[in-house]
Amino acid sequence: MSKGRGVSDHPHTQQQLNDYANQHNPNNHAYWDKLDNHANQCNPNNDKYWHSRKNDDDSD
Repeated sequence: MSKGRGVSDHPHTQQQLNDYANQHNPNNHAYWDKLDNHANQCNPNNDKYWHSRKNDDDSD
């Protein structure tokens, strides 16, 4: 396969690569923010749980 033709060898920007790396690095606050957000969306006692659902009716 020849170089310089077809699909680029680098389909992502440096910023996209950095964002991905930050979200997968436990030494970065973006990693923990992502986990906290996920935990909140899975917790029915948290408002973010109901906002992440299509039906915002939180009555039992």
